[in-house]
Formats: sequence, structure tokens, C-alpha cells
Amino acid sequence: MISRVLAADLPKHVGEHVMIAGWLHRRRELKSVTFLVIRDRSGLAQVVQPAGGPPLPEETVIQVEGVVTASAQAPGGAEITGPVVTPLSAPAAPPPFDLYRPAVTAGLPAILDSAPTSLRHPALRAGFEIAAASVAGFRAALDARDFTEVHTPKIVQSATESGANVFGIDYFGRPAYLAQSPQFYKQAMVGVFERVYEVGPVFRAEPHDTARHLAQYTSLDAELGFINDHHDVMAVLRDAIAGMVTGAAGGASAAVGLLGLTLPLVPAQIPEIQFADAQELIAGAGGRDPRGEPDLDPSDERWLSDWAVREHGSEFLYVTGYPMAKGPSRPGYSNGFDLLFRGLELVTGGQRLHRHADYLAALAARGESPEAYAGYLQVFEHGMPPHGGFAIGLERWTARLTGAANIRTVTLFPRDLHRLSP
Repeated sequence: MISRVLAADLPKHVGEHVMIAGWLHRRRELKSVTFLVIRDRSGLAQVVQPAGGPPLPEETVIQVEGVVTASAQAPGGAEITGPVVTPLSAPAAPPPFDLYRPAVTAGLPAILDSAPTSLRHPALRAGFEIAAASVAGFRAALDARDFTEVHTPKIVQSATESGANVFGIDYFGRPAYLAQSPQFYKQAMVGVFERVYEVGPVFRAEPHDTARHLAQYTSLDAELGFINDHHDVMAVLRDAIAGMVTGAAGGASAAVGLLGLTLPLVPAQIPEIQFADAQELIAGAGGRDPRGEPDLDPSDERWLSDWAVREHGSEFLYVTGYPMAKGPSRPGYSNGFDLLFRGLELVTGGQRLHRHADYLAALAARGESPEAYAGYLQVFEHGMPPHGGFAIGLERWTARLTGAANIRTVTLFPRDLHRLSP
């Protein structure tokens, strides 16, 4: 029995009799010859056979045995001649649009409605290859820095961040919620491992109907202890982002090339600007005046990203020094930060409170009882180091890398205000 050879490896087997298997990507009938293009996980392979033969429809799964012949016109410089073609599935129904065309000819709703088939298109698949390689790079960067990967519950007893945007569920007759983030658990695990990260889904029941929001997305979280302040967290985030770029460049080079992407350079020191200074810059540029507002709006993020490229040659920019309403917990201004990338807030992070008494005081100031947070607060009664962390939205990251206009283009089976299937 002949072992299967992948399409990308055909040039290594010129002159040999081989077997390939995959989907019939395209069939081209000429007067005296028929060209079959076979698609497998590695790429495309060309098969040459005499004209005629059974007209199998595109996307039928087939196996082909034949001799590998050098050909400058074939993908990779080699093709299969003298083939024996064996269908491995029934003739396939027509795909929702032509998957063999270089450009995607369907609109986003049609792509999403038929995602199990439409994502076979090489240009659509490429974004998910880049996402997977980015996650591998994230893991590698943090593994190298002595982080431990954890896997925390996604069903929780109380809201992680606020009660207004959670999905409630019936948990054996008791109320429960889908987790908005692993925040509570990753902080607790700092007390066990000091440095932890997680890659997993998070859920936000926010009625946003925009190109940048989802009801479920993949979060790349990290938390580390024994920090001096949020700048220690920012330094680790910089290394994680650099690892993700390296992962995409190495693990998804073909996908990056197919989409014609230019991956960003991550500077050794990502530039930083104070929130108040950023507002002054934006106001002084003659556009809108954001002074007095507690956060940046999307137009501010775009303006600041363009400024960072002009002034620092960086596609990344840290914004720090937010007022207390924005983030965790210091007098006047928080030790929190945002990381902007190509015009969009990509990451939020900061230093947390770590003393039990500070949490009690914060809850009292908000008029809340500590009883509702007993499971969370107990860890701080038993000694926690100064710590902080961050969370990266994988889909936002991939959309920025690929230039996708809508985050749903790089989300597997997206869940949003309107979509619950497929």
C-alpha cells in the first residue's frame, strides 16, 4: 500500500510513483487533456490526465495515484501524470461560490451562512492558520518566561466584571453565568504558580452590532506576581506580542504570503503616552476635543495609532494613566493600560489590588456587600503578592494582522447579536 504524499511535498518525489488525496479544487477541460487541481492541508497539486473520464464535480474527495513529473507551470513545480483517480466520497454538491477563484466572490453573510464549506477557500482559511500560529507563539513566549498554562471554569456563580453583560444559565436549578473572563481564577492561580496564562472562550452579553464586537471570543490571558507596577506587566505583554508575530511568521508563512501581509515589527520598547497627554494632542490637532472624557473612542484610537507611526515608527502604542473610572485601583489614576495596534484597542491590562483590606474598602465605597464576593476574596486573606495581567482578543488580533474589515471574517462560527448558527 502506497503511503499518502502531501501536495506541498510533490517536488521531493519527481520520478516516483505516489498517492495523494484531497478535494477536487478545480477541473479544467481542454481539447486533449484534463487538468485536475487537488487541495489538501498543505496546498494544491496538479494532476494531468487525458481528456474525458468521469466528470466529478468540484469538492468531491478523491485519491490519485501516478508518477510525479517536473513542470514549471504546475504548483510547486511538479505534477502527477498517468493518474488513476478514485473517488473517496459521493459526488459533492456545488459549493456556495467558486472556491477555486483567487478572490472570494461572496459577501460576509453568505460566507458565514455556509461557513463549513466556504472556509475551505484558501484566502478565508488563511486567517485561521495565522490565528493558530499566533496562539502557538503566545504560548511559546510565556512558556519561555516560566508561566504555567491553566484551564479555568467557564460556568461561574457570579459575574466576573459586572452584572449587566452576562449570559445567565440554569445550573441544576440554581442561577449561574457564562464567564466574562478568567480574571478571578487567574488571580487566584498567581497564589499557586506566580505566573499563569490561559487561552479560552469568554462571553459578553452586550448588544453591540459592530464590526469589532462578538458575544463570544477567544481571550489570551496572562497574570503574573511579584511585580513593581504595571510596567512589568507591559514588558511581558510586549514579549508575548513579539512571540505572536514570530509565530505567525514561522508557523503560517504560506498564509501570510497568500494574503500578501506585512507583519508588524515589535519595538524593543513600545512607546507609551499618558491618557491626559493623548487627549491634549488630539484636541490640539483641530479635531474633536476628548478632554474630560474617561476613555478613548474609536476615532481617538485611530488618531493615536497614526501619531505613533509618525512620531515613533511603531504600530503599537501604550496608553497609560487612565482616571480611576477606567481601570484598577490607585489614587487619582489607575495602574492600568491599553495597547493600541493599527488603530484599535487590542489589549487592556494593569496592576491589581492585592491586599484584602483594599478590596473591602473598594466594595464599601461602591455600597456592595463582600459576601457576594466571598469565594473571590478568600485568596487575599491568605497572602497575595503585588500582581497584574492582561487579556488579548485573538479575533481582534487576527483581524488587525489580516486587514479584515469585520472581525467575523476571522471568527469560526461567530456568535453575535443576530447569529446563533451554524
